[in-house]
Amino acid sequence: MNRRTLIRALTLAAATAPLTRRPAFAEGGPIRMRDLYNKDLSFSELALANEGQRIDVAGFMAPPLKAESTFFVLTKKPMAVCPFCEPGMPWPDDILAIYARRVVDVIGFNIPIVTQGRLELGDYVDPELGFASRVRLVDATYARA
Repeated sequence: MNRRTLIRALTLAAATAPLTRRPAFAEGGPIRMRDLYNKDLSFSELALANEGQRIDVAGFMAPPLKAESTFFVLTKKPMAVCPFCEPGMPWPDDILAIYARRVVDVIGFNIPIVTQGRLELGDYVDPELGFASRVRLVDATYARA
């Protein structure tokens, strides 16, 4: 191997290295909410592997439960009302509790968004709203898709 070939190979390796280190969910864009669960509603390997990490999830913003809140529910399909707001009920695999960094600027319930936040797993009841969740994104940001 001559010097030029070596330099070219090292340059190519350095340029593509960040692409090969991306988490699995980033390869195909935002993850789907259903991919966080197994069929028995236990957490999937993907969810467990990414607990505590920042992930991207696509969906729709359900109307907030309270004005001037940092909380909203991300839904798989557009919904005009809060789809799940009772503690003690089975947690569906097609919604996600979102705790935003700032007060939520409401986006229409039928406009697709992408939310990015740190994944938290496990039962949690919001002390202010009483909203029960099994999975949520915290310190989240969001934008139109």
